[in-house]
Amino acid sequence: MFKIEKLDLIVSLYIFCIVTAELMGAKVFPIVQVGVLKLNASVGILLFPIVYSLNDMISEVYGVERARSMVRAGILMIIALTAFAILAVALPPAARFKHTESAYDLIFGTSIRISLASLVAFALADFLDVYIFSKIRKRMGKSRLWLRINLSNVISLLVDTVVYMTLAFYSLDEPFGANVAFLTSIMIPYWLVKCSMSLLETPFVYAGVKWLRK
Repeated sequence: MFKIEKLDLIVSLYIFCIVTAELMGAKVFPIVQVGVLKLNASVGILLFPIVYSLNDMISEVYGVERARSMVRAGILMIIALTAFAILAVALPPAARFKHTESAYDLIFGTSIRISLASLVAFALADFLDVYIFSKIRKRMGKSRLWLRINLSNVISLLVDTVVYMTLAFYSLDEPFGANVAFLTSIMIPYWLVKCSMSLLETPFVYAGVKWLRK
């Protein structure tokens, strides 16, 4: 019979979101233009709110130490992915694949920078998310789960966004003003959309907590 333990499924989904965001997060797509300000977002915006929601579910049901353990596992996966990407880019291609090597190196070479930026941002923001969630729970007890979810997510997502976007997309070839304009155009929608997704996912966190407790 095909059976998966609940916690195994949650951890697998958590790692999937992290690794997929690392590999594919270099792509930035336009959202909307407001006057002269063009609002853009990384495709990783679709995954990281899920990561923080899973953090909250694990913290609520299994405790803060288990949530921190999951965060550490995620950090190790980012380190492993970065190390393997460096190795893969450095290895010479077979003759049959030389014509695609430049594209391969460009894509996964960019992923290396994305992974390093994400490693720093993820480590700071994810531990902060767990910390804030646990502190609010100590003060309020088990009531107002919705407040713990969204307050911890809003703050940690802001830290994640600012650190990640600066490290991943700041260009040394561009003037400071151009960098600020571009990074702002990514940070604002990235953070606001992730916060909105966090709000929308609140009922699913409630459902997930109930499901895990059964």
